[in-house]
Amino acid sequence: MSRYWNTGSFEQPSVEELRRRAEESARTAARKGQSFEPVVPQNKRGPICTSWWGQAWCENLERYADFESRIERGKRYVRSGTVVDMKIGKGKVTARVQGSRKTPYKVEIRISPLSESKCQRIIEQCGRRISNVEKLVHGEFPEELKEVFLSDGGLFPTPMEISFSCSCPDWALMCKHVAAAMYGIGVRFDENPFFFFNLRGIDVDRFIDVTLESRVESMLEHADCKSGRIIRDADLTKIFGVL
Repeated sequence: MSRYWNTGSFEQPSVEELRRRAEESARTAARKGQSFEPVVPQNKRGPICTSWWGQAWCENLERYADFESRIERGKRYVRSGTVVDMKIGKGKVTARVQGSRKTPYKVEIRISPLSESKCQRIIEQCGRRISNVEKLVHGEFPEELKEVFLSDGGLFPTPMEISFSCSCPDWALMCKHVAAAMYGIGVRFDENPFFFFNLRGIDVDRFIDVTLESRVESMLEHADCKSGRIIRDADLTKIFGVL
């Protein structure tokens, strides 16, 4: 008897099959003159991403995914090389993810621009230690700023700030193809952490300039304030015997 709800399970393609189809799609795109930028994770086992940026992005993703099974399948898909193309722009990611059909599915992820208040907060956090800015300039991420990104109201996007779509028929809010693309973004952050700023609509050069200016202004405002670390003349005599 036919049933209204189909409760049967769908057979998932093997890793070998997924890779074969992905390679075929890449060849087809090349013949058509299309330029694909595939996502290739460096880690074959363990965490998908190697950098703090990439790992933190994946951690944030896993906090609000709607179906755990899609997350696990997304990991399997991105490791299998199914994200055959990904391009990150200002507030938007487009990707093509190989699935069970011959043609890759089209995935689009949109992320709201960073609000002025949140942007100003990280500027203040960075400005408290000039070494933070130096690390950012060199593409590194200061560990002390970790909480600013991952805390509630932090700089990684919340569910309200992110939306996605996929051309596949899966009814889940986050299908395995979207999950694979989301992990793929983390891999891109491994390659270049400044992709994060671009994705959130932040001009990195402007961001660093404002951070440095804010730091200098703060130092000037406190230039006349006495510090307990300054040794007074009287204390010099006691310590070093200087007359």
